[in-house]
This record gives sequence, structure tokens and C-alpha cells, in this order.
Amino acid sequence: MQPQTLIEKPLLTNKIFNTTVILAALGYFVDIYDLMLFGIVRTPSLMALGYAGEELTTKGFYLLNMQMMGMLLGGIIWGIWGDKKGRLSVLYGSIFIYSVANILNGMVDNVQQYALLRFIAGIGLAGELGAGVTLINETMTKERRGYGTMLIATLGAFGAITAVLVAKNFSWQIAYYAGGGLGLVLLLMRIGTYESGMFKKMRAETHGNNNFFKLFTNKKLAGKYLLCILGGIPIWFILGMLIILSPELSKTIGVSKPVNAGAAILWVSVGMALGDFASGMLSQYFKNRKKIILAYIIFCICVMTTYLYVRNINISVFYFLCVLLGIGSGYWAVYVTMISEQFGTNIRSTVSTTIPNFVRGMVIPITALYMFLVKEIAAVNAVMLVGSICMVISLIALLLLKDTYGKDLDYIEER
Repeated sequence: MQPQTLIEKPLLTNKIFNTTVILAALGYFVDIYDLMLFGIVRTPSLMALGYAGEELTTKGFYLLNMQMMGMLLGGIIWGIWGDKKGRLSVLYGSIFIYSVANILNGMVDNVQQYALLRFIAGIGLAGELGAGVTLINETMTKERRGYGTMLIATLGAFGAITAVLVAKNFSWQIAYYAGGGLGLVLLLMRIGTYESGMFKKMRAETHGNNNFFKLFTNKKLAGKYLLCILGGIPIWFILGMLIILSPELSKTIGVSKPVNAGAAILWVSVGMALGDFASGMLSQYFKNRKKIILAYIIFCICVMTTYLYVRNINISVFYFLCVLLGIGSGYWAVYVTMISEQFGTNIRSTVSTTIPNFVRGMVIPITALYMFLVKEIAAVNAVMLVGSICMVISLIALLLLKDTYGKDLDYIEER
């Protein structure tokens, strides 16, 4: 059965810097601010709670996994909600929950409270990227929407840079308060934003009867959905393993001076900003998303190998490698655009919101596999083995997906 085309096309815009795009980009700025902030304040916040030594790593992984579990659950909740109630309702609800959780996060006095609030913040954060990308893809022309999502991802990288600067100059509590405050300001700025015309027409066609489980009962959709998840794994392997563990890994590598996690995050974020901007521009120039992503993953493999096996280097060289890792993982802009373009309007919010969060959630099995392997082999070799598995899986998945540049998104998936 062919996809059912909607009767009337929504009004689309060629403007790249319209209000919808800017507010969606600011949402992702706040999203990445928080995701990177935890990696920066992990050690000082846990030390303030009375932990030291190996517990800084084990408790850090525990809190990171709690946040990722929240994002997995939140991705499902907000994705379904966005296809039933609208993209804007997700942007309002998600930022409110995130903001309150972050403000409370600055008040914790034990790891149990910390874990609960990381979980709740994860639920809130889960809605930002998917809803923003869906809204942009449905309100910009098919020839220009890649520029909109490029702006989202690029500005998001600056959220990480801001997190580093705030955490460097203020206490970890103030850094969390700042994140929550930014979210509440953004919530007020979003008042008056327009809903997607495609969504309104789709809801009139389907009467809101969209079924999340269609993604699993329809073999074709389920297969495409799984491939989309697997294609993004390298990004969060780099951030969740190579960068978060950079202080520990640098000791094995033999870096001339102790590596600071905040500095590593700062430099990888600079690279991500450059990479996201470049990947977005390249995909528009070559009118192809898939080839650009594949090229970026191959670049990631080369830089990862150098990062793990170079020895006795100056700390400035190490941070330069962090920049290169950021550039290599900077295909996020093109990736989230392509996965959103893979599906019809009636399930687009669901897939655009759940897939990025399932990709982020892959940090859980990735870290679990690393913790298992590191008991048997050297830490660097364990990371390399896990990374190689991630890269190969993503390459295979992306080769099986179709390119979506210029695809008409005004259709409903078969029921």
C-alpha cells in the first residue's frame, strides 16, 4: 500500500533564521548544556557528596545511566505525545520538566537524590531535539530544511561550550541553577510560536489515531527504525566513552599533563560546532545526506585509532585530537534530519524524538560492555574494541538506509 498523500500542502517558508528555527535551536542549546554539564561536574559534585577514588567512576556511570534511562522513557512519552497533541506541546512540557529538575539538582545532598533528578531531567530533555527537528522539517521547504537543522546542531554544540565556561567559573550547584534558569527563560520565549501545518492536516486526516506500536508490527517500518538507531551510535560512543573517560584514558596514553574533563568537553564541543556546520553545508551542497554521514564515520574511525594508540604526547596535541573527534561526530545535524525525513507525518514526531534518545541510551550497553571487557584486557584495548563494534554496526546500518535529501514529507504512513 502506498503512503497516503495529504490533500492540501501546508505553508512552508524559505527563511532559515525564522523564529521557529531559532527557538528550536535554543532548545537544543539548553539540551546539550545539561548533557555535557554532568560530564564536567561529575567529579566535583560526587566529591562534595563524599565519594573518592574508583567510586567517582562507578557512581558517575550510575548517574549517567539514570539520566539516559530517563531520556529513553522520555523519548517514547514525548514522541507519542507530539504525534497526538502537537509538536509545540512537547516543546513546552519538556523544557518545563527539565528546568525544574535542574534547579532541584543543585540542592542534592546524597547520590540517591542526584540519581532521581538526573532521571527526571532526562525525561524532560528527551523531547527537545526530536520536536524541534520535526517542527523545522515540516515548516521549511524540502530544499532548505537542512539549513534549519544545521543551525540547531551547531548552536547545540555551543551549549556544551557554555557549560564548560559556567562550570569553570562557578560552583557545580550554580551551574545546575543556570541550566534550569535558561530553560524557564526559553519557555517564556516560546509563547506564541506556531504549530506545524502538516501536523494539523494529518490530525484532521487520522483523527489523532496514531499507534506507536506500528513501528514494531510493520516489518518495513521496524527495520528502518532499527537502522536509524544504529546509525547514530558512534556519536555517543565518542562523547560517553572517549571524552567522559578522557582523564582516565590520558594516563595510559601518556599525556604530558593531567587532562581535565571540562577542557576535553570544551575542545570536543568546538569540534562538534565546526563539524555540524560543515556537515550541514556539505549535505546541502552535494544534495546528499547519506554520503556525508558515511564519510564522517570513516573519519571518526581514523581519529579514534590515533587518539587511543598515540603515546607520550603533549597535552595540546591531546586536546587537538579532542577537536578532531568533535568534528568527526559532527554529523548529528545531518543525521537527525535524515531520520526525521524517513517517516510519514503521522509518526514523524515519534521517530524523531525516540531515535535520538535511543541512540543516547546506547551509552548504557556501551559502558556495560566496556566495564565487562576492562576486567579482562587493558582499558585502551577495551575502549578500542567497543568503539570498533559501534563504528562497524553504524556503517552497515547507514549503507542499508535510503538517502532523503529533497524528499516530500507531506504524506501519511500506511496503516
